[in-house]
Amino acid sequence: MPDARQARPTRSIRYRLLAIALLPTLVILPILLGVTMVRWNAKFDAVLVSKVNGDLTIAHQYLSRILENTGEHLTALGRSAEFRDAVAGEGQTQASLQTLLSEARTALSLDFLYIADSTGRVIARAEPGAPERVDMSWPVLADAVSGSTSTAIDIFPAELLASFSPALAQRAKIDLIATPNAVPTEASQSTSGMVVHSASSVGLADEGRGILAGGILLNRNLEFIDTINDLVYREASLPEGSQGTATLFLDDVRISTNVRLFEGRRALGTRVSAAVRRLVLEQGEVWLDRAFVVNDWYISAYEPIVDSFGKRVGMLYVGFLETPFARSKIASVVAILAAFFVVTLASVPLFLQWARSIFKPLEKMADTITLVEAGNLGARTSISDVGDEISRVAAHLDGLLDRLQARDRELRDWNEELNSRVDIRTRELQETNRRLEAMTKQLVMAEKLAAIGEITAGVAHEINNPIAVIQGNLEVLRAIMGERAGEADTELRLIDEQTERMTQIVTRLLQFARPEEYSGTTADSLPGDVISDCLPLVRHMLRTNEIAVERHDRASRHAAMNRTELQQVLVNLMVNAIHAMPEGGKLTLASSDEERDAAPGVRIDVSDTGSGIDPMILDRIFDPFFTTKRGAGTGLGLSITHMLVSRHGGTISAHSVIGEGTRFSIWLPEAG
Repeated sequence: MPDARQARPTRSIRYRLLAIALLPTLVILPILLGVTMVRWNAKFDAVLVSKVNGDLTIAHQYLSRILENTGEHLTALGRSAEFRDAVAGEGQTQASLQTLLSEARTALSLDFLYIADSTGRVIARAEPGAPERVDMSWPVLADAVSGSTSTAIDIFPAELLASFSPALAQRAKIDLIATPNAVPTEASQSTSGMVVHSASSVGLADEGRGILAGGILLNRNLEFIDTINDLVYREASLPEGSQGTATLFLDDVRISTNVRLFEGRRALGTRVSAAVRRLVLEQGEVWLDRAFVVNDWYISAYEPIVDSFGKRVGMLYVGFLETPFARSKIASVVAILAAFFVVTLASVPLFLQWARSIFKPLEKMADTITLVEAGNLGARTSISDVGDEISRVAAHLDGLLDRLQARDRELRDWNEELNSRVDIRTRELQETNRRLEAMTKQLVMAEKLAAIGEITAGVAHEINNPIAVIQGNLEVLRAIMGERAGEADTELRLIDEQTERMTQIVTRLLQFARPEEYSGTTADSLPGDVISDCLPLVRHMLRTNEIAVERHDRASRHAAMNRTELQQVLVNLMVNAIHAMPEGGKLTLASSDEERDAAPGVRIDVSDTGSGIDPMILDRIFDPFFTTKRGAGTGLGLSITHMLVSRHGGTISAHSVIGEGTRFSIWLPEAG
């Protein structure tokens, strides 16, 4: 029996130590490595999708700008002195108009340009071959007749293109090429044209009001699609071996693209895959995923193009070759696995040696303890002291066996003493527990505020990214337009001013979210300036709820509260006031100098014309976690506001009348 008891722990120690030595390397580390690689792969793919989504945004902005420029150019031409003189001239009016329109069509890079009266009769045209009458049921032309300028993407049938110019109809004609994964079709050609269709209302000499209409055919418009590609995929924007592509689709047919069938030939006439067609053209969604494009896989983004009738008639596409990124992922995975196997082969023998040096002495100590339990109190480990922890433990074990009986008596005495100490500690812990319960609400409040600050700061930082894209694209537009940038100087300046305004709002939002980073050393603030800083942060809510703002800034004293904390207090009160006026109303912000108990100070009032607060709950609004916004509020806002004001020696009170509104009054001592 003693031998069986001795053998059992020996095997247990050996196997457990071997498991401890090998489990991290052979089991846990591979699992963690696998999970990490799966997550890394997902994040890698998500980054690629995010990039192609940004590329699609740039392409969409460029197409939108083409539409805007076309409408603006037609409006400017219709309002020009040359146009008015040509329309009002006598004798050679028709010839003058045709000459003016021909020169304008060339200058504006239009494919057709004409003037028609309100019934659709063409009065003058840039080319002699234009139709005698146009269909005024086109929404673009109907809007122009009503007095406005309208621009949209429209699909012109081959007959209409031919009526303007046979060359346009010939340019729009594209032979379809059999494409893998596309929806089967019996058609062999695409003859319709995708046109940037624009019209503007103009005055005519005898006919009253008419329209000036023109357009750009996008079929085979390689300059248009190459410009998009150059904007989206600038040099060195993709890794070596990858290439960016852009395409314009009419229905599911490529009518303008830089995707190549083979070197030197563009993939005009090829068609999009059935899966993309179903999601984008039939369901109207944006495709952001890998897709098979003609002859290879691309990280792709497709969005639908809608004509003036509201129908989805085509798609805008950007994407880049997936193969280089896939190779990079495979190379990374192979390198990681190779490194793992090399490290494993080198480390496992070393781990086994270390484990053996541990479990051998431990087995000997286990045998000694078994002998002592059997009654042999003279048994000792007799392990040589080699200066490590195990040999020192063995020496201590031998000493402990010598003092075992003496310690047993001492332990009994200590047991009684410990019982009395436990009673004392129990009472102390109960008192500490009461204190902890009192602090729990403050801790929870601090944690939630920290989370809110992080989220707010994250959102503010994320807004900086599209601002940077807008500013970058603006510089690109100026570079593309060159000397013609002066024509749009007003528009470009407005964009500069608005992006700077957005930057200032983001800065104020960061000041609100991270006051410790922006507060500086100033311990006081002028209420009027702080109110001015708060209004941009809630302006969108004011506009959405149609709330008017009335200000009365009469305070000349500085309040004894730093700017960012006072901003936090006022923003919270403004947001509560806006929520109380869902149907609109008036928000009044007032500040004045006021003394209380012979102490100079500043009073700030935030008033609304909302529904008011029930008198039964008015006394509880400053309690932590008390809220009337079930499912929408945390109940911390007014509690924090009360805490901040009180901490600076101030007071806050509320006065409310049901159906008339609520006024919150803050009094803060003057800064010394």
